[in-house]
Amino acid sequence: MEIPEKLYFRIGEVARILGVATHVVRFWETEFRAIRPEKSASGQRVYARRDVERLVVIRRLLREERYTLDGARRYLREHGLDEATARVDRATGLRDALVAARAKLTAALAKLDGRGE
Repeated sequence: MEIPEKLYFRIGEVARILGVATHVVRFWETEFRAIRPEKSASGQRVYARRDVERLVVIRRLLREERYTLDGARRYLREHGLDEATARVDRATGLRDALVAARAKLTAALAKLDGRGE
């Protein structure tokens, strides 16, 4: 399944890429938190490229590898493709960066305080 070189896709394009009906794409959207399309000014669903890439994985899991919905959700979670997992990973990375920056600032302040005496 080849995804065209675009950043955003309408639901009809996504359905054609996946080879499923649009109602199936909407159903998967309700079942998997990892899929969160935006709404255009005209109210149409607009899927980001990462949403389409995740939908390709979901289609493969459900249609080709015969996973259940729960099994596919578990697979996405375990492989870091679930939105909640991605948020936790980003938050952890930000926290680690902030802790490192704080340690550097504390060390720099300690040096400055030591020179002044």
